[in-house]
Amino acid sequence: MVPNAGCMAIMAAIMAEQVFAGLGPDPVRLIIFDFDGTLSDSGEWFLTVIDQLAKRFGFRNVGRDEIELLRSRSSREVIRYLGIPPWKLPLIARHVRALVARESDKIQLFPDTPRLLETLVSMGFKLAIVTSNAEANARAILGPENAARISWWECGSGLFGKARKFRRVLRRSGFAPHEALAIGDETRDIEAAKRVGLRSAAVLWGYANRDALARFEPNLMFDDADAILKSVVAASHSAPNVVDVVK
Repeated sequence: MVPNAGCMAIMAAIMAEQVFAGLGPDPVRLIIFDFDGTLSDSGEWFLTVIDQLAKRFGFRNVGRDEIELLRSRSSREVIRYLGIPPWKLPLIARHVRALVARESDKIQLFPDTPRLLETLVSMGFKLAIVTSNAEANARAILGPENAARISWWECGSGLFGKARKFRRVLRRSGFAPHEALAIGDETRDIEAAKRVGLRSAAVLWGYANRDALARFEPNLMFDDADAILKSVVAASHSAPNVVDVVK
């Protein structure tokens, strides 16, 4: 029998060959980022306003002890759990965008966001943002230097309307779906990317957790910003429908 340490070494060697396999053979030229929960750390701020939103729009209050439960569910499951009818979603989204506009100074970027954007642009990648948030809000939170690194903006999408925004980015940028990678933190980001034929990747520091995201089979899942940088420049020759966690 191979000792446990030997098993670990063998597995590490195998993973070194396969860790970047999820993106397939086509090189990535365009990276389309989600904003909230992916580039900006808006989760804690959102928790400070969720009770007033629940009272205003008549949905279920969320306790701190329920957060991890909700993170393990898909975007659609969360909406059902909160008891929000579909017709209220645009009203809630509009109100949240107005709240963010007033309190954007309370929302910070994730610490690695500036370095991530700067490095990707310096490596020659084109960047876009597709978000349910308003463009003015995203620009304010990013700051002028980071915002200048984004070539295309498609903002103010409906909660489940990102597929249309992805198509608009592709049309405006001139890139084909197989040249792009969509990166987000929620299951609805993965769903929208697949609808358009984009490769998708999920970050593990946002709203949904690993289990929820893995159920929707993104091409890759990222533990940190360095994993994103490594994966988009690595050659990939994977079988389809493989979820790789890049560490």
